Amino acid sequence: MSKDATLVLGATGKTGRRIAARLRLRGTPVRTASRSSRTPFDWSDPDTWDAALQDVAVAYVVAPRVPGPVHEFVVRAEAAGVRRLVLLSGRGADTWGDSTFGLDMRSAEEAVRGSSLEWTVLRPSNFDQNFDEDVFHPPLIAGELALPAGEVPEPFIDIEDVADAATAALTESGRHAGRIYELSGPRALTFREAVELISRASGQPIAFRQITPAEYAATLVEEGLSKEDADHVSEMFVLMERRLAAETTDDLATVLGREPRTFEEYVVRAAAAGAWQRR
Repeated sequence: MSKDATLVLGATGKTGRRIAARLRLRGTPVRTASRSSRTPFDWSDPDTWDAALQDVAVAYVVAPRVPGPVHEFVVRAEAAGVRRLVLLSGRGADTWGDSTFGLDMRSAEEAVRGSSLEWTVLRPSNFDQNFDEDVFHPPLIAGELALPAGEVPEPFIDIEDVADAATAALTESGRHAGRIYELSGPRALTFREAVELISRASGQPIAFRQITPAEYAATLVEEGLSKEDADHVSEMFVLMERRLAAETTDDLATVLGREPRTFEEYVVRAAAAGAWQRR
């Protein structure tokens, strides 16, 4: 492994696996790290951190679910000779006030932005791919997505754009230093509008129903989430209804020199791949 390797944490996750593939294609030495990788990494086990950081120059960081560990990780990264960190956070993180949502991301931002290293923070809107790779997918297959989301729109972003932006920040030394990028798609849609587009493109009858945050949290608990995790996800919708991140931004174009992919482009790709076909 090169002494200038790029460490990708969360390497089996939605962003990590896409970023690692892009880096390899560019010929960049990559160390992928997760609990199940050849180089194991576990936020709850600091004994795994130093081996992952050895000979690393740049690191992509996805915050753990609990606040705190990134502070010690940054200290070890500095001691190991890491020069640059790129952190995945959440859209408008510094506007969340006293909300219980995103304490993990805000703690990670504090650690990274307070370090002596060159750093970049990416704050994307909700991913398009949440509709086919995450929690929204099973309800869509079942024919109805019920969420505590009303008429406040969300500028969903294609995760491929997030991966492109992260790859640029990881490989373009100096250009993105000290920058916080609020990343969004090209236009905002309500969840009802997003579900309608998915239904039309897939040819499947899929409805949207608005429910309360408490009802949504209870549904998530019934589906197997812990009450803490369910309340955390539900609180995100409470923040969204305050219109804290409903506007689009030009930051992706600043990073990549092009406009973001549209939600319709995502829907066409996913529908063609059979994402919402009932089995």
